[in-house]
Amino acid sequence: MQTVICMKWGKAYGPDYANILYSMVSRNTTRPLRFICFTDDSSGLRAEIEALPLPSIDLPPSHQWKPWRKISLWQPNLARLSGNVLFLDLDVVVTGSIDPFFDHRPDEGYCVIENWTQAGKGIGNTSVFRLRVGAHPEVYDTLIADPEDTVAAFPNSQTFASRTISRMIYWPADWCLSFKHSLMPRWPMNFLRTARLPETARVICFTGYPNPDHARDGLWPTVWYKRVRKHVLPTPWIAEHWRE
Repeated sequence: MQTVICMKWGKAYGPDYANILYSMVSRNTTRPLRFICFTDDSSGLRAEIEALPLPSIDLPPSHQWKPWRKISLWQPNLARLSGNVLFLDLDVVVTGSIDPFFDHRPDEGYCVIENWTQAGKGIGNTSVFRLRVGAHPEVYDTLIADPEDTVAAFPNSQTFASRTISRMIYWPADWCLSFKHSLMPRWPMNFLRTARLPETARVICFTGYPNPDHARDGLWPTVWYKRVRKHVLPTPWIAEHWRE
């Protein structure tokens, strides 16, 4: 049984994102699947998705609904789970088998993407990570010991996790790619060429805008004066993968 987890809160992403993520994952595994969505609103989720309450975490009011909430996944008794769990952000596009994410160095407690914009700086991007439940309680415990000072000391939760954890390893670089930083042609070629999908890619990550549906349709929500550079052509391969 392979356990894949995601988190959904607030109004930024509707149940369609979780449903599509489930469908992509289920199409891209050959093994039994347990798919969990930790959420504050389970309405509209597919029956195959196991909806569980958001894990509790003590955060300052200003950070309660930010990605810092992911740190709650590091608590030792997470939803009575055990073993390795694979976390996926809601806004990723799964384009290849997820099975290797469970097979890759399975005894390691934490596998994560090397952040594309901070190569060589020891920062993991938490759009896709595998965590052995309870393996690294120091991440959760450090935050809980002093939430106010911790969130003030780090620019974001993935930097905090990377600086706090005792050991992490990276996925092979060609497995998890950024749509913006890895695939999109650089300006001005982004007005002329469509982003291409490499055959070795397994998950494409969308950090900030555009979201998968925006890039699929050739839209980039932004203020008018930034559209001189922020432009994406319709990307048909997204529709092939990002669907129920």
